Amino acid sequence: MLHEAPCCNSHPFTTIPRSSTMASFGSISPDKLFRMIGSSQSPEMIDVRDAEGIAERRFLIPSCVWRDYGRVADFSDRHAGKRVVVVCSKGKKLSEGVAAHLRLVGSQAEILEGGIEAWAGAGLPLVPIASLPQQHITGGTLWVTRSRPKIDRIACPWLIRRFVDPHARFLFVSASEVEAVAERFAATPFDIDGVYWSHRGETCTFDTMLEEFGLRTPALMAVAEIVRGADTDRLDLAPQAAGLLAISLGLSRLHSDDLEQLQHGMIVYDALYRWARDAMDERHDWVSHGSKALRP
Repeated sequence: MLHEAPCCNSHPFTTIPRSSTMASFGSISPDKLFRMIGSSQSPEMIDVRDAEGIAERRFLIPSCVWRDYGRVADFSDRHAGKRVVVVCSKGKKLSEGVAAHLRLVGSQAEILEGGIEAWAGAGLPLVPIASLPQQHITGGTLWVTRSRPKIDRIACPWLIRRFVDPHARFLFVSASEVEAVAERFAATPFDIDGVYWSHRGETCTFDTMLEEFGLRTPALMAVAEIVRGADTDRLDLAPQAAGLLAISLGLSRLHSDDLEQLQHGMIVYDALYRWARDAMDERHDWVSHGSKALRP
């Protein structure tokens, strides 16, 4: 049976599951890996399941790309010196073998303990392969949208690169030419009227991607509410929406190059996600952090 994408109403990720045992040497537990995905500490992730394994569970762990384990000698050099987590069905021969090969070129390679089956068993999010544009399970998806991005068109690339395809590329073109460019250059259009990856009702494209990619975790849903409020001029949806709008408009004035703006905007959403995941309850005031010697 295929693992169903989790429903946001049940909030299966409200608390991050903890393993009852520590991962063995050269491996990482699902709960620890889940904490790393979407952060600056996230390793490169490779799914090396064979065709039978993919057919049994047509999902990928967030930010995973698929590689043919039989061609490890061809792709190992690109991971030299990097931290990599290798995933197979149960964390056995395929991931063990590929990880060992990667260590030969200096990679800090680990396997996912228990493989994708243990990940699914822990109720952690899985991206349906069918949702990936043109079935690009090997990564390197190509997307196209309108130039001069502000909010949704920065938030969506951030989500894709951090949780779906770290090798994704983004084209920014004139609004009138998005669909034509998509057709001629085999790119996936997003955040324009009349395409699949766009606003639906009162929600924005970021919401659509969370739904279709099976990523409706509490932290990402909190980010989505802020993005929706800023992107649709409903600043009452979240107290942080006005701040995101201000920062986004400021970035668009600072950078005339869309790709440069995207690069800097990624940091904004990195910080917003980490706040939503770990720091929503924290408060700050000058008095509590000031030097006692300076207080009256």
